[in-house]
Amino acid sequence: MNISSAIFECSASSLESCPDESLPEFAFIGRSNVGKSSLLNMLAGQDGLARVSPTPGFTKLINFFRMSKTWRLVDLPGYGFAAGAKRDSKRFNQAVTRYLKHRPNLCCVFALLDSGLKPQDIDVDFIEWLARNAVPFVLVFTKTDKCPAAAVEANIAAFRERVAPWFQQPPAVFTCSAARGQGRSELLSVIGATLAALPEGSPAPPPAAPPSPEIEEPFRLKVRAGVAHEASPRGKNHLKATRPW
Repeated sequence: MNISSAIFECSASSLESCPDESLPEFAFIGRSNVGKSSLLNMLAGQDGLARVSPTPGFTKLINFFRMSKTWRLVDLPGYGFAAGAKRDSKRFNQAVTRYLKHRPNLCCVFALLDSGLKPQDIDVDFIEWLARNAVPFVLVFTKTDKCPAAAVEANIAAFRERVAPWFQQPPAVFTCSAARGQGRSELLSVIGATLAALPEGSPAPPPAAPPSPEIEEPFRLKVRAGVAHEASPRGKNHLKATRPW
């Protein structure tokens, strides 16, 4: 899959302020400092498309990029750290929740995980929330150049074991390194295959039904002195929803 152009379209602070629903969208999200911006720049082939910051939680809005004039890459705010007021953190979490649950042209979520870390509870909680709400997703383990291959494999295996009871068919797993350009073709292939499976010339999807004012957040963060503590207990029921990948 080739990308002929990558243009920043707009930023949105809520579902209502997102652009029209005429183009398929592929969203990227992960715990803060997972390397999301670097990965997006690698995929687009443009170093400055998504701003890379040393400050965790820098992305606060939902950012939309129009790719090859035919689909959108969506940069979602990271979770696990709030570089601002707790009130703002809650507002952005609600915006992400509503986007993931009620955006009809969202085709797939790329859930980013740090390959150098053992399974983090906040990541496990978020993957459970995606599965429970039937949001299509794949797992992407980042920064594979930062630690030995054996450690990467062990961390991936441990994470897959944690989430395995929730699926009849486990989610697809990919690895990448923005520094080395590894994984780009595989991730673009997922996007290309999804676009190819869409009905040719199909009209834009109908507008989503207005979301309920009571929105369940995928995670709740308690921020104190720059440290986020996840506080969302996981349910014990196994999920039987199948994944498209």
